[in-house]
Amino acid sequence: MNNKLDESFSENLSPPNQQSLWKDIVGSVKGMEYDFTSGSTGRAILLLSIPMVLEMMMESVFAVADIFFVSKLGPEAVATVGITESLMTVLYAIAMGLSMGTTAIISRRIGEQNKKSASVAAVQSVLIGLAVSLPVSAAGLFLSHELLGLMGASETIIGEMYPYTMIMLGGNMVIMLLFIVNAVFRGAGDAAISMRVLWFANLLNIVLDPILIFGWGPIPAMGITGAAIATTFARGLAVVYQFWMLAGRSSRIRIRRRDWKLNLDVMNRLVKVSLGGIGQFLISTASWIGMVRIIAEFGSTALAGYTIAIRIVMFSLLPSWGMSNAAATLVGQNLGAGKPARAERSAWICGFVNTAFLVLIGISFFLFSENLIRLFTPDIHVIDIGARCLKIIAVGYLFYGMGMVMAQAFNGAGDTVTPTWLNFICFWMIEIPLGWFLAMSLDMQEDGVFWSIVVAESIFGVLGMWVFSRGRWKNKEV
Repeated sequence: MNNKLDESFSENLSPPNQQSLWKDIVGSVKGMEYDFTSGSTGRAILLLSIPMVLEMMMESVFAVADIFFVSKLGPEAVATVGITESLMTVLYAIAMGLSMGTTAIISRRIGEQNKKSASVAAVQSVLIGLAVSLPVSAAGLFLSHELLGLMGASETIIGEMYPYTMIMLGGNMVIMLLFIVNAVFRGAGDAAISMRVLWFANLLNIVLDPILIFGWGPIPAMGITGAAIATTFARGLAVVYQFWMLAGRSSRIRIRRRDWKLNLDVMNRLVKVSLGGIGQFLISTASWIGMVRIIAEFGSTALAGYTIAIRIVMFSLLPSWGMSNAAATLVGQNLGAGKPARAERSAWICGFVNTAFLVLIGISFFLFSENLIRLFTPDIHVIDIGARCLKIIAVGYLFYGMGMVMAQAFNGAGDTVTPTWLNFICFWMIEIPLGWFLAMSLDMQEDGVFWSIVVAESIFGVLGMWVFSRGRWKNKEV
């Protein structure tokens, strides 16, 4: 099988002439429309993945920029971000699950050449996202102290730094919409708009972060509260830009004023597909909450080191999410066009490319881990813990890349149940119990948590490849 894939990859990436390929690459970044269900598979992957990778690279810059500025406020501020992020993983799980369902349905409709039905699905996904975000906002506005206390935060964090948690959770609607509407664009194959949206949001956040955190001219220093305001405001303006693009005549999926109405049949179908996606991300992200809770037992310094290291890991993985999102779109559109063999080939090629990329990143972690952590903090104890975290997690990068692509390929096919079971087995039955056992029973402390992540993610990758190769996802109807 590998030889056939290698031959296919080489053949498909060989265009008739290099100038034509370069023009297509420029066109993909500009947002030109292409048919990804015919022609060269390799070229389709390349043209679709470039704007998606660039999109995720900017999101990764966002994750690192936030913690870079907040780290100047000390370990307690970094720990506040870490705890809040762990609480928001539940929100991210719902948003990503809805996004998976949205991408699966819209890409299938686009593959069937049915743009009107794709627009109806887009409206229903936005309405669902708005409904889900309201209770999360209420919890953030009125229960931030209690939530921080449940996560083992220190008295300083609960008493002085709770506004960060309150603003981030209270303004979660912009995060929800940012995920969902970008999933609409990706499902339509218009990854360039998703890329521009995140570049706009994150560049604005990078500008606002130091101004609001440390003060500038007449603007007072707001500390960690300023970081939350900068992030929420930047994302909010990005959502405004998204809806402006959806209403434009040039959009591949155009939503007019008269389209804003309930369609219970489509909404029900979207919810059914999304429930599996929500379940898988709730399971995986809840495991991260468990990891944070275990590490919190070892103090704010350990938590700060872990938080910085995980932000760097996110920085390295988000471009891989771009490749994985490309696989999801290609699988969905090709299944809609009645080409399951092309859908499968696309996923395997994406997986091998993604794995090669992450192996190189893992090697760089072994070589430069201390220097990377030192960019964010001068605290030698935080540097030591963060560097160990990077080196240990890098061990599993051989399997992470393939596991990410396989999961997204299932999601793109509308089979969100299979990744849910894989997440449950790997992260709840293996990662959390193993992390607690290694950290507490074997007294490996935070290192035990780091190793449990490697074991769980590696098993996920191996199982994902095996189940995908069986091919049952090809018969999923959405």
